[in-house]
Amino acid sequence: MKNKILIAITLLTYSLGYTQQQITWDDLAKVTYTEKFFPTYDEYFMYPEFSAFVKNLEGKQITISGYFLSVDPKEKLYILSKGPMSACFFCGQGGPETAIELQFSNTKNFETDNIVRVTGTLKLNKDDVEHFNYIFTECKGELVK
Repeated sequence: MKNKILIAITLLTYSLGYTQQQITWDDLAKVTYTEKFFPTYDEYFMYPEFSAFVKNLEGKQITISGYFLSVDPKEKLYILSKGPMSACFFCGQGGPETAIELQFSNTKNFETDNIVRVTGTLKLNKDDVEHFNYIFTECKGELVK
């Protein structure tokens, strides 16, 4: 009997540690920025300092809904945005915390501005200015109806 209880507790703990977690854009907004000079580009960029809450999400399966933006399908550059293309980060309507770089295992056929729910493993990025601060790897997505 003790072994069955121990196995059940172990399985429950394991599944809780690896289940996906639903988050909101407000959760991702828990970040501050300072300007940092990057000699390679001879430019200052916004350097993120993620809150403890956000740091705790790294490496976990995260689910969030937003607007799908197909920036460069040939290069497989897809973004999930808090707002539609006309009000996205690139248009000056929000900060870097309002966009997530999506790296899909299989290319998706979503249209720009489709509202989608995406699940992926969260990677936090501070230093590579070629990528977003938030990156979802191994993404799976579905249209929100």
